[in-house]
Amino acid sequence: MPHRYALGASAIAFSYIFAASEYQKAGKIIGPRIFSTGTILYGATTPFTVEIKTLDDALSHLRRLKASGAWSVKSYNQPRREQRQMIIEAARQLGMEVVPEGGSLFEMNMTMIADGHTTIEHSLPVQKIYDDVLQFWKGSGTAYTPTMVVTYGGPFGENYWYQHTQVWNEPILSKWVPRPLLDARSRRPVMNPPEEDNLISNAITARRVGELGIPVSIGAHGQREGLGAHWDMWTFVMGGMTPMQALHTGTINPARALGLDKDLGSLEAGKLADLVVLDDNPLENIRNSDHIAMTMAGGRLLDSNLRVIAGGTGGFRPFWFQQQAGGSYTATATVVTKEAD
Repeated sequence: MPHRYALGASAIAFSYIFAASEYQKAGKIIGPRIFSTGTILYGATTPFTVEIKTLDDALSHLRRLKASGAWSVKSYNQPRREQRQMIIEAARQLGMEVVPEGGSLFEMNMTMIADGHTTIEHSLPVQKIYDDVLQFWKGSGTAYTPTMVVTYGGPFGENYWYQHTQVWNEPILSKWVPRPLLDARSRRPVMNPPEEDNLISNAITARRVGELGIPVSIGAHGQREGLGAHWDMWTFVMGGMTPMQALHTGTINPARALGLDKDLGSLEAGKLADLVVLDDNPLENIRNSDHIAMTMAGGRLLDSNLRVIAGGTGGFRPFWFQQQAGGSYTATATVVTKEAD
């Protein structure tokens, strides 16, 4: 499973993300390969609004982002269709890609597909789609990132996993996330009546779109520190995908959708040596996808404590919260106390 995170779903100005990407490539920090759109091209009135009235406006903004290190841009809430089309045309001229925010608006989603965006991000906000949508979508080739941890048309999909699993006991998560932060979200979950849930309906739609040959990908939205990517794959299986099809949503499908499949997405000679080693077979049970024993990034093999055990040297230095810093602790931390005199 390649380490590929396409960032850009947030309104945050990613002033640091391209520097982090270069640091990762140079081996200065341990992490996955980092790809980013940079600051989103946001059309609504905010302190960081991007106003696009002409094609030259769009070209100016995209040139700025490309010079910073972006090869894809995020089109978000541009109020008029021709503004979105200007961004797409500018991207074509500059050899870039455009991923849009779906916005929970079905009609807008359909125009995004018609205009030739690289992907559409977030799920369609409807319970069912019919053959007219499937035929239309198949003709476009626009890839689909439904982001099941959000799930429009009902409660957040993330809530399902807090309600039905013991997230605070997840061994990898509790090792790397400060315990107070993890407990605050997971120990007292929101309880949603099943009849109000749209999670499975969205997963069924994703499966039907995938059956057209359209790449369907995970989109964990930056939530729950890596576990969200697994939640997306598990949800796809709940919607009728096979475990292998669900694994494709986190590997070869996003690589193909973003034009990275020459280097990432599958284990083939000549591709980058990024993979994970699992203790248990996810084809037998997709929930085994998070039973991770080792990780390889760029040919360096790291154990579950992020110590380099082959292919190089170095390793992880403890986070501040894994030490005696302000009283914060994790489930595996050793707390040292001193008796009063």
